[in-house]
Amino acid sequence: MPSDAFLLYKLMILYILSKVNFPLTNGQLTAFILEKEYTNYFNIQRTISELLDDEFIEVKTIRNSSLYKITDSGRETLLFFDNKISSGIKEDINQYLTENKYELQEEVSSPADYVNVKKGEFSVKLSVIERGTHIIDLTLSVPTEEEAISMCNNWKEKSSDVYAYLMSLLLED
Repeated sequence: MPSDAFLLYKLMILYILSKVNFPLTNGQLTAFILEKEYTNYFNIQRTISELLDDEFIEVKTIRNSSLYKITDSGRETLLFFDNKISSGIKEDINQYLTENKYELQEEVSSPADYVNVKKGEFSVKLSVIERGTHIIDLTLSVPTEEEAISMCNNWKEKSSDVYAYLMSLLLED
């Protein structure tokens, strides 16, 4: 694969990440590029790996999801090589983000994860993030991994109800 192609893939990923103010999952980055048939899955994964190695993007893993965001050096690199991305590709990316931004953000706005603290105790961390601000951070201890998994699996669907309940309970006189 010519290095010019990989440079373009890197710039495309940096461009995508620069246009959102929240991290994107590997699946979200991959979906756009595969949908538009710019390259194959393996080239995307190689590109992401190289961007991580070069510290142009950073990753945070929550449960089985890797969340990527652009770093300051990634932004600088993008500014320097911005002209290497055609206006057609930029239009495709901008249109995709405009059409899917709410769904993309919704998918990563309620992270839930757990860790094994000690035998018979798991710590479950639940959050809701809006526009980069944590509006709720909740950490609960549970005795079993099954309970921790269940809480994480239910969080996305029930987080707004939990938030509303807590706010009404804490604000009542």
